[in-house]
Amino acid sequence: MKTTAWEKVEIARNTKRKTALDYIDEIFDEFIELHGDRNFKDDKAIVCGLARIGKQNFTIIAEQKGRTTKENIERNFGMPNPESYRKAIRFMKQAEKFNRPVITFIDTKGAYPGIGAEERGQGEAIAKSMFEMAKLKAPTIAIVIGEGSSGGALAIGVANKVLMLENAIYSILSPEGFSSILWKDSSRYKEAAEKMRLTAKDLKDLKVIDKIIKEPSGDVEESFKAVSESLKKEIKTSISKLKEKSEQEIVEDRYTKFRNMGEFEVING
Repeated sequence: MKTTAWEKVEIARNTKRKTALDYIDEIFDEFIELHGDRNFKDDKAIVCGLARIGKQNFTIIAEQKGRTTKENIERNFGMPNPESYRKAIRFMKQAEKFNRPVITFIDTKGAYPGIGAEERGQGEAIAKSMFEMAKLKAPTIAIVIGEGSSGGALAIGVANKVLMLENAIYSILSPEGFSSILWKDSSRYKEAAEKMRLTAKDLKDLKVIDKIIKEPSGDVEESFKAVSESLKKEIKTSISKLKEKSEQEIVEDRYTKFRNMGEFEVING
């Protein structure tokens, strides 16, 4: 039976769904977390660090949700503050300096909308992150693993290749927010989910993403292992091809990719 768009949203938001750190631990042979934006503090909604598969080193930038109340408070429910994006920018630039490919994991309901975040320049931090990622000379891969919503997700999604798990979602805002803004009726969130075309299949058709990573049904752990293996294989293959390109070609290919995305349909109320 076909899964509806809203059912995909519920799967992506499931608190038992594997997080970025779960995938990082499974995919990479080694991971060392690095901290801080050297300006304000270390915001734990985004995890950054160095990783390795065999002899290939990577820079990791990952949005991290919690499962328990304590973890969610520590991770700010996976909603990054401006210092998270400034931390990400810091390690993007480091990756470029040392010619390390950048892998990002997208999983957030959006950037944190609190007063403090706004006072510290949330909008500017998101825009700067997208700007810096767009012109990065290092190869980049973005992976949407769960709920990819709003500028909080887009901030680390400007990559040479964008992968998306079969049951993940990727959109400019939540279905609830969409229906509230467009129809002034938040109860129409299921209808909004269908209109928004936020599923992996929709986004592949629109050329927003490059590849869908299948999520086998059945045992959760077996499915997780299979998805991790697919991601690992895709990362190795894609980076090997991207490394054949010059720095200028990497930047130009990324620019062309986002300029040539499929046209979006106008959604009428």
